[in-house]
Amino acid sequence: RWVLSLQCKGSRNFMSALRRAVEVDFKDKDKHKSQGLYLLTTGIPDQETDTIGAYVSEVCRGFDLQLHVCLFSVMEDVDSNRIIPARYANPTETATAFKEIVQAANGRFHWFGEAGIFESDDITVIVSEMEKANNYSQK
Repeated sequence: RWVLSLQCKGSRNFMSALRRAVEVDFKDKDKHKSQGLYLLTTGIPDQETDTIGAYVSEVCRGFDLQLHVCLFSVMEDVDSNRIIPARYANPTETATAFKEIVQAANGRFHWFGEAGIFESDDITVIVSEMEKANNYSQK
């Protein structure tokens, strides 16, 4: 089951978008076998990581929900017309923050950009399984 797309209207107000998704889309949670949210983002949320992590952990437990994050790092020059977000972090700091949030939500993290895939929980699991299989075949 797919949930509606939430836009933060020029901000990165993650808490507001998550509250809306939980209140609107998960009120009939008993009718569904599994629930999940995918956050597609290009930057760090407006709120502090610890605050989001605590909220996400509570919500995900209460709704048997997983939050997965797909971070797209845009490698472009900042021009003078660009709106500066309420909170700024470089791509590595942003990825670290989302990894913490995803861990609190028992979800998966994927980080990619124009140059390709930087990190992906799914790919890490697949590579680990392939390495195990290779090690067993060696033995």
